[in-house]
Amino acid sequence: MTAHIDKEVESVVIRFAGDSGDGMQLTGTQFTNSTALFGNDLATFPDFPAEIRAPLGTLAGVSGFQIHFGSTRVYTPGDQCDVLVVMNVAALKVNLNGLKKGGVIIVNTDGFDAKNLRLANVPEADNPLKNDSLSEYDVKTIDVTKITRTALADSGLGTKEIDRCKNMFVLGLIYWMYHREMDNTIDFIKAKFKKNEAVMNANIKTLTAGWNYGETTEMFANRFNVAKAKMDPGVYRGIMGNQAATYGLIAAAVKSGLPLFYGTYPITPASDILHELSKYKNFDIKTFQAEDEIAGICAAIGASFGGSLAVTGSSGPGIALKTEAIGLATMLELPLVVVNVQRAGPSTGLPTKTEQADLLQSFYGRNGECPVVILAAQSPADCFIMAYEACRIALEHMIPVFFLSDGYIANGAEPWKFPTAAELPAITVAFAEARNKGDEPFMPYLRDEKLGRPWAVPGTKGLEHRIGGLEKQNITGNISYDAMNHENMVKLRQEKVDRVANYIPAQAIDNGPEEGDLLILGWGGTYGALKTATLQLRGMGYNVSHAHLRYLNPFPSNLAELLGKFKKVVIPELNNGQLVKIIRDKYFIDAIPYNKIQGQPFMAAEVVAKIKEILD
Repeated sequence: MTAHIDKEVESVVIRFAGDSGDGMQLTGTQFTNSTALFGNDLATFPDFPAEIRAPLGTLAGVSGFQIHFGSTRVYTPGDQCDVLVVMNVAALKVNLNGLKKGGVIIVNTDGFDAKNLRLANVPEADNPLKNDSLSEYDVKTIDVTKITRTALADSGLGTKEIDRCKNMFVLGLIYWMYHREMDNTIDFIKAKFKKNEAVMNANIKTLTAGWNYGETTEMFANRFNVAKAKMDPGVYRGIMGNQAATYGLIAAAVKSGLPLFYGTYPITPASDILHELSKYKNFDIKTFQAEDEIAGICAAIGASFGGSLAVTGSSGPGIALKTEAIGLATMLELPLVVVNVQRAGPSTGLPTKTEQADLLQSFYGRNGECPVVILAAQSPADCFIMAYEACRIALEHMIPVFFLSDGYIANGAEPWKFPTAAELPAITVAFAEARNKGDEPFMPYLRDEKLGRPWAVPGTKGLEHRIGGLEKQNITGNISYDAMNHENMVKLRQEKVDRVANYIPAQAIDNGPEEGDLLILGWGGTYGALKTATLQLRGMGYNVSHAHLRYLNPFPSNLAELLGKFKKVVIPELNNGQLVKIIRDKYFIDAIPYNKIQGQPFMAAEVVAKIKEILD
């Protein structure tokens, strides 16, 4: 057995990269789960092509999974990697710029043959394993494919099946490097392949072979210890954003005492919400995969009319198809939650890449004056809280609510300290009561202090009333073409949204002083990068603060006062400048845009450089 030196490190960033068929997402997810069980804080970034089977060996076909884990608080998946695992030359070419100088590269040499070099547009004479182009890094060359085939020579499996196990070799090796237990992954393999014992045993054997390779080879002189993070007391689990959104919807249904109806049509990256919700029929949840986006939302509106907590979900292209029906829900003044897991557009765009480009669509993307409430989650775990909030506001204010997530936080993961049911805010639901002969006639648009109208479930005695997309006469709900009534109703529907500001928290500074030279104002999945950048800038002596918006329409009532306390306001967004337009329009301040539209999240270093440029 080779002697190895254990080194203590505060945090590590690892990126697994290879072809779509190399199992990099599974490898990263399993390492994430084991790391979460160990007790590290973490953040992940799955990054994969749009095609189910992208062209093998090509730059466009590279699939990656990055994880940042540590003994201190972690807010981003990391700007640069400490360790890069590459299964072929294309994976190296795409990801090398993201590796720290002196970082470790673990290479599957079988992926650097003449064919793979050609597919990655690398001349054979420029094979990076045979020149000095990687001299700045610590390169570990391993023929993972050959070792896997040797280990499974007597498995009875074919070469194709054996080669699918090579990601387990890599995982076992990384487990060994960072003192991670394999038990959780072994249990996963047993459950996944319980009906195919040969494949199950092959994966376990390859996983163990990876561990043993690290233990016996002289190639790896060091192993690394990353201590458990000091987290707030509570019960934690690792969670992805779409999972968290699902659980937030379920919690809201249970807390409100209503059945949940989810009407949708599959679309990346929102489909996982449908898949996850479909597992929980025991909570009186109905999931409906409609023939198209329009049918999905219209069914949800029907469910809302019938007294259910109604939700529809999609990404930008699907939201575009739903716009007329969102207008109908606004006219009917029924509770409806519209989930938009944003992706890069327009049209089909970059369907597996992240963007924040649907904010203006959420504000204005409907005909007529059609205001809706808009909320946005800031992290994977926060998707639970804000999905729950979207349901609470929709039900208590009788209004459509947008819940914005994005591909980055929807597919990313972090530890989640989940609340008990008693810790969740109450959701008050009141249906209009039946009426008898001689009672006052039912007025479907008679409003409460929130300007919400009564929720009249069809079939309830004495509550007959008109519905439809035509303008309503105030109070009675009758069809009205009166000009002054239309103007009044438009103003009422806007005021109804505005009054929600009285029932949401005031905006707080996330970190930094309450006033100063510059405020970084963000929203959505940029939270981790902006928080990290602010902490770094403050460590350099800059008078910088960070605030993050989760309530976007209406804004928190104190936002104008908060913005006025800073000399400059910078708004970083993964779009061409959308929140900055709204802030300038509403508060008449010369907010400074900082935009990135590459399908990739901000790196903290990018934000630091931009803020230093502005201040210096």
